Amino acid sequence: MGSDDEDLYYTILSEEKIIQIQNNDISNVCSCLSVSRGSACTLLRLNNWNYNSALDRWVSDEEKVRKSIGLLPDKKSRKNNNLCKICFDEVEISSMLSAGPCGHLFCTLCWKNYIAVSMDDGLECLSLVCPKPKCKAYVGPELVDTLASKEDKEKYYRYLVRSYVEGHRDIKWCPGPACERAVQIEPGERENYDVACDCSHRFCWNCTRETHHPVDCKTVEKWIELNSSEAENTTWILAYTKPCPKCKRNIEKNQGCNHMTCRQPCGHHFCWLCLGPLDKSHTNCNMYRADEVGQKRVRGAREHLDRYSHYYERWALNHKSGEKALSDLNRVRGELSGKKLAGVELRFVIEALERIVECRRELKWSYVYGYYLCLTEQAAKISFFEYLQGQAEENLERLHLCAETDMNKYLGDDCCPSGDDFVAFKDNLVTLTDVTRNYFGELVRALENNLSEINDPRKETTRGEID
Repeated sequence: MGSDDEDLYYTILSEEKIIQIQNNDISNVCSCLSVSRGSACTLLRLNNWNYNSALDRWVSDEEKVRKSIGLLPDKKSRKNNNLCKICFDEVEISSMLSAGPCGHLFCTLCWKNYIAVSMDDGLECLSLVCPKPKCKAYVGPELVDTLASKEDKEKYYRYLVRSYVEGHRDIKWCPGPACERAVQIEPGERENYDVACDCSHRFCWNCTRETHHPVDCKTVEKWIELNSSEAENTTWILAYTKPCPKCKRNIEKNQGCNHMTCRQPCGHHFCWLCLGPLDKSHTNCNMYRADEVGQKRVRGAREHLDRYSHYYERWALNHKSGEKALSDLNRVRGELSGKKLAGVELRFVIEALERIVECRRELKWSYVYGYYLCLTEQAAKISFFEYLQGQAEENLERLHLCAETDMNKYLGDDCCPSGDDFVAFKDNLVTLTDVTRNYFGELVRALENNLSEINDPRKETTRGEID
């Protein structure tokens, strides 16, 4: 996982930078293979924009590659070259164009319509080929530049940039809201690595979800599926509904008394507690009856639901607190940008808020770790985990409280940074930031090592994944 102190192994790419890199790759292929820009673009795109792969395929069998992308002329004799085979009008040769060396000519108007319609197909417009049946010649950017409208040209080049990023194995779009940047990572750093985009969004390079250490991508996927699955709805039904003894439909108790009446057409009257019929034979049902399968089922379902609810509630609460902290961070960044109070540097405030945002995220995912650890029933590990998590959470709450209650008080326009109260505030905030960083560093390291400090005869799994 990425951390605050390690070197960065990635580069943030703006759209302009992506276009520049893409054009460099196209120009290099043009120069190396002596082909047109359109052919170079097609060759790279069909090789997922991998420069070396494109060259290797060309060198190993140039004729095969040329044939596969329509770079060989049609050797068959052609008659009536001034007859457009789409609209069947005879036009001047000067008003006809072909997709490339294939030599299949069509009139300018038909080409314009053909290209315009293809733009509605999204990325598929990049795979547009000559209208001649079975011809494999690709329509390259030269023809688009010549014939497409301004709007369609803009679409085409946006799709071209998208194809470059989405086809390149070392580049991914930042998943941050409304962010149009991409991230290029160095080879060999693709797993369990966090990246931070210039838009302030942090995400896991491997799965592109938000950073989620100390748990791995597999555990995150399981948790998300659990949250959205019908299994939890079924558990709720088992825990808080009972089947009608007559028709077996599940019923939820919505009245205070225990006299239940099943919906028509059943209409059966029964006792909610013992499920017995409400007739003269029914007496008080307060006596405990052991080994009842139905009651065991209900108790088990409720225990499972209570455990899940405990961890989910805290996961969701820290998610919400983290979003609020991020909003506060962005607001304060704007307010304090380049600002000093009587010469006092305010960077320590930003660092405190950044630490709160990061720790909220780590604490949130530590509850997911705790949920799956709880299922293993490893008492020693559970106890150690809860101790580490409790220490980290306690210090985060102190830091967050200090930031929320004191920041506005001491950073207003009428603040006196030389006053004793401000100095005490700064020292307290800096100390709490450092202490919280240390506690969370210890928590994250322990969980990524699967609490290896606790001896367990069972074989340990890879870091962050629960046995």
